[in-house]
Amino acid sequence: MPIDVVADLRAVERVYTMGNNRVAALDKLDFRITRGQYWSVMGASGSGKSTLLNVMGCLDRPTGGVYELAGRDVNTLDDDDLSDLRGAKLGFIFQSYNLIAQLDVLENIMVPLFYQDDPPPDGEERARRLADRMGLGSRLGHRPAELSGGQQQRVAIARSLVNDPELILADEATGNLDSQTAEEILSLFDELSREGKTIVFVTHEAHVAERASHVLRMRDGRAEEVIEQRAISSAGASA
Repeated sequence: MPIDVVADLRAVERVYTMGNNRVAALDKLDFRITRGQYWSVMGASGSGKSTLLNVMGCLDRPTGGVYELAGRDVNTLDDDDLSDLRGAKLGFIFQSYNLIAQLDVLENIMVPLFYQDDPPPDGEERARRLADRMGLGSRLGHRPAELSGGQQQRVAIARSLVNDPELILADEATGNLDSQTAEEILSLFDELSREGKTIVFVTHEAHVAERASHVLRMRDGRAEEVIEQRAISSAGASA
């Protein structure tokens, strides 16, 4: 796999068995992401976009085909190695934030580092810098219940960056936010993309998808359409 390819899915399938029926949530999907690209993934409910994110995030394994993340075939890894790969190479941002209620802002940002066998010695300082960047420097000791939705999502974005991931996966990351706060969060994604971060953003909103450099439209577990909209970052490679 070329060095600039971060994620490579070749004829990937994810089949679920429901009674006597087999449902292909992903149906021989080909999808390649190179470093610095900003992808949005769109599709109707049941199109397979959430399953795609779960497979790309190593939360679920393909039942067919090959998925390579940072040059490693995930189906050849045991659960421990897969967990290590996920913690080192991926950053996750969810619609519902998925913060830990008992932890404060700084601790939530640092969560990915807690699961690393060899956490960086500057982990706390890195988390503080990210909190400052997200406008959370004065809220480090606050818990999620004391934050607005926009602030919680900023914590989630900082958390996704603290391990300097190869790939950021965002699932409807503005879905629970009002329009003004959503625009602020999308502007942060624009900044990250310009800095060369590699992003996959699942959304059902066309105006959100328009921010990305590339769009994958899914239908019935397949790539219905791939659109290259524009190059955002010199660090990225074209599809």
